[in-house]
Amino acid sequence: MKTSVPTAHVPPFDSVDKESIDKEVNHPSHYNNGSIECLEYIRQQLGSGYPKYLEGNIIKYIHRHNLKESNNIKDLKKGEFYLKELIRYYEDL
Repeated sequence: MKTSVPTAHVPPFDSVDKESIDKEVNHPSHYNNGSIECLEYIRQQLGSGYPKYLEGNIIKYIHRHNLKESNNIKDLKKGEFYLKELIRYYEDL
C-alpha cells in the first residue's frame, strides 16, 4: 500500500529573504557562543562517526522540507549545508 506524504504550501523562492536564510543556515548565532562553533565541537567529539552525523542531518532536512507550512527553503538550504560539510570532510582526508 502506497502512502502519500502531505505537502505544505510552498512560497515562491523570490519571496523568501535569501540573505537571512543563508546567515541562519551557515552560521546561526546560537551555534557560535564561546570560542568554538558547535559543529566543530561535534566533529571533535564524534571523530570517525562525524560523517554519519552529517548524513543523518542531510536526510532529516531533505525529508521534512515539504512538511512545514512556511520557510521550507530554509530546510533545503540546511540539507545543502550538511552535504557541503560532508564533501569537505572527505576532501580533507
